[in-house]
Amino acid sequence: MTNQHQREGDEVLRSPADAAGYIAKVCFKTGPPVHTGVELEWTLHHTDDPTRPISAEHLRTALGPYAPPTLAPDGGRRLPAGGTVTVEPGGQVEISTPPFRSLAVLHRDTGADVAALTSRLADHGLTLGTTGIDPHRTATRVLETPRYAAMERAYDRRGPHGRQKMCSTAGLQVCVDAGEVADVHSRWRLLHAAGPPLLAAFANARRHAGRDTGHASARMATWWEIDPSRTAPVWTPERDGNDPTDDWIAYALDAEVMCVRRSDGCWDAPAGVTFAGWIDGALPDPPTVGDLEYHLSTLFPPVRPRGYLEVRYLDAQPGDEWIAPAAVLAALLADPDTVDEATDICAPTADRWAAATRCGLRDPAVARTARRLLDLACARLPTTDLPAETRSQVTDIVHRRLATAEGAAR
Repeated sequence: MTNQHQREGDEVLRSPADAAGYIAKVCFKTGPPVHTGVELEWTLHHTDDPTRPISAEHLRTALGPYAPPTLAPDGGRRLPAGGTVTVEPGGQVEISTPPFRSLAVLHRDTGADVAALTSRLADHGLTLGTTGIDPHRTATRVLETPRYAAMERAYDRRGPHGRQKMCSTAGLQVCVDAGEVADVHSRWRLLHAAGPPLLAAFANARRHAGRDTGHASARMATWWEIDPSRTAPVWTPERDGNDPTDDWIAYALDAEVMCVRRSDGCWDAPAGVTFAGWIDGALPDPPTVGDLEYHLSTLFPPVRPRGYLEVRYLDAQPGDEWIAPAAVLAALLADPDTVDEATDICAPTADRWAAATRCGLRDPAVARTARRLLDLACARLPTTDLPAETRSQVTDIVHRRLATAEGAAR
């Protein structure tokens, strides 16, 4: 059994400093912050019976030329407006957009791709879910790949939550530029500090497998339980003065190795081996740059640096409502003064992830922060290029979320 990392030209990492140097080069790509992208993920259901499992064969047929290589080796065609379809382990479907310089064009083109995907799935008796966790079925893996099999076994060592994360959850990811060198830290800090109030405001994942979980976002509840070395926030108020690059390097090297790519056989990694431990000889062969890149793809903190910044703490939203949290984030990041004002608003609840996950806006402190933060975002919506009609739609969604939470709290 040979490791794929032995491929010719794949540089071997001989020391933690080698790994740190590579991570530092790729984690924050600096420059003018002009791009926004989204990744929209949905659970998938039979139209006539949402509790019935989805099969890989049915999904492959339904997606046709847009099916990803994990499902159909000859698939992978882009959707009409440029989005790429991927399929998660439990059969969840995702559209990943290219980066757009215009939020209005992102909204328009992504809407066109969602419509094309929805129509194609409907022709095969399938419909997209509307919440952040499967409300009908328990976690069942649909895709058979070495990566997913190894991840499932690694998660199973800690309990059932890993399978739920892999196979039952659906998120909305918003991707934004890291910004100019002088602004990276402040943008990084804000995206973390805004996590609890925005998670709570857009929480949409209470029911799973036919029961009320008791969490506003059962999706995020599963993430917190699976493996803190790869899901905990990188930034915390206690580490506010740290360099974001140094924090991400330490986080990545201290995280356990989830799988080791091999040309044949299973990809399981021994329990408890961190990437730093691999470099130090915990596994027979030393890791390579390719192995490090793959390891980074198995880390799932609420905000992940990938050159750009990937916000991962939002639940999937119903229909076209994904534009609301995407526009809110774009407005809050519009300029350094707004970033600073938003960060000050978020400071009192920057570490209240658990309360936001369980209670949502029923937590009084989180609710206070959310209202102030969303008021600021709505006031800054004109800084985006969204047309007035869409800005009004975003404001209506935000006000409805806040009003619903206030009604539930009475």
